[in-house]
Amino acid sequence: MKAFMDENFLLDTKTAQELFQACKDEPLWDYHCHLPPEQIANNKKFADLTEIWLGGDHYKWRQMRTYGITEDYITGDKPSYDKFLKWAETIEHLIGNPLYHWTHLELQRYFGIYEPLTVKSAPAIWEKANAMLASDDLSVKGIFKKFHVYAVGTTDDPIDDLANHKAIAEGTAKIGKIDTKVRPSYRPDKAINITAPTFKSYIEKLASVSGIDIKTSDDVIAALEKRLDYFIANGCRASDHALEYPPCRVASDAEIDAILTKALSGETVSETEAEAYRTKILVALGRAYEKRGIVQQWHMNAIRDNNKAMFAKLGPDTGFDGSHDYPMAKNLAGLLSLIEEAGGTPKTILYTLNPKDYYSIATIMGCFQGGGIKGKIQLGSGWWFCDHKDGMEQQIKVLGNLGMIPAFVGMLTDSRSFLSYSRHEYFRRILCNIIGTWVENGEYPHDMELLTKIVKDISFGNALSYFGA
Repeated sequence: MKAFMDENFLLDTKTAQELFQACKDEPLWDYHCHLPPEQIANNKKFADLTEIWLGGDHYKWRQMRTYGITEDYITGDKPSYDKFLKWAETIEHLIGNPLYHWTHLELQRYFGIYEPLTVKSAPAIWEKANAMLASDDLSVKGIFKKFHVYAVGTTDDPIDDLANHKAIAEGTAKIGKIDTKVRPSYRPDKAINITAPTFKSYIEKLASVSGIDIKTSDDVIAALEKRLDYFIANGCRASDHALEYPPCRVASDAEIDAILTKALSGETVSETEAEAYRTKILVALGRAYEKRGIVQQWHMNAIRDNNKAMFAKLGPDTGFDGSHDYPMAKNLAGLLSLIEEAGGTPKTILYTLNPKDYYSIATIMGCFQGGGIKGKIQLGSGWWFCDHKDGMEQQIKVLGNLGMIPAFVGMLTDSRSFLSYSRHEYFRRILCNIIGTWVENGEYPHDMELLTKIVKDISFGNALSYFGA
């Protein structure tokens, strides 16, 4: 029997173990996350394990609800220690769930705690972890240094002033001078989601901050491009879009402007009308990204805020989203083709929350590769509900079957937690195990020089080249 999560955790062969040793200390380019820029700027130190572990982590909240923990111990006002004990009670029962591995990797790598978290061990773990959190070693700056975080891409709205990013870059923020680059990522969802009840008020804000009087769809595009240029001037390397499904409906400018006028007048816009508006905006933004060298990311097939009663109580991103089953191949191919015709497809990463889409995405993206860019169109890493062991293995193997694994830009956390960097290690172990197994099965030569380059590139080098320094 193997030891619990020891140095060879998930590494089943000697080759896998050698490959992991070769790449385990590579820097991290965490190119998509939801870390709050103000917490980075202020070099936040966390009061206790509950704040850094359970605050805002809806992955854990979902499982606590599943175990029957009441909401006052999850998002309510129960004392921090009591919430932690409820999480310890829950974790004992998460055999087979990635949270079990993540939790213990975090205990090991951040706190040097190798004892499994149980109700019985919880009090001692609470005391040791909290004592360590009080030190500068586990402030934001300390965490970035400890995990060799080369850069992070936060998620930011076009109307944001990016004041925290500016202060971090200038070294005037509380965190002071840091080696980690903190890049804003451009997420214009609110300007695209024309059926949202907040759309009209958002467009008014966009008009104000951009200085453009928005009356037509071309005005929206002009305002978004102006804000994109502002983001680029402040270090932006990537955009990000949350798409329930990729839209693809071509309509005339006159028709789309009439749809926009309806929305800005408070009238109801149909889904068919909304799709035409979204298509035009996304095509225009794709052209803008290509022109400026910005990476385009599409996160697709999530169905959000399903429990309307809890959404009304707690708001979005609180654990009530799921995997959607929209058919997407025809629209995805059509939308990418429209962007290509409009001026060329930018570097693009395609993520899906439903693994049924992997084969469609991986084959369609092959139709838009080229331009002398290695891996220009990417099958994104296993995302959200797919970033567990099986999901990562499936994504990597589909990419191997239909694309090119050595061109892959690798892992991202997509997380709101500063404890998530050990997930990069989790990914690297899984990657090395897959490749090591192929080698030891005689499916690929045992060329350690080449194999080491492959795993190092996927761990860091490819992202550095793809997103830029």
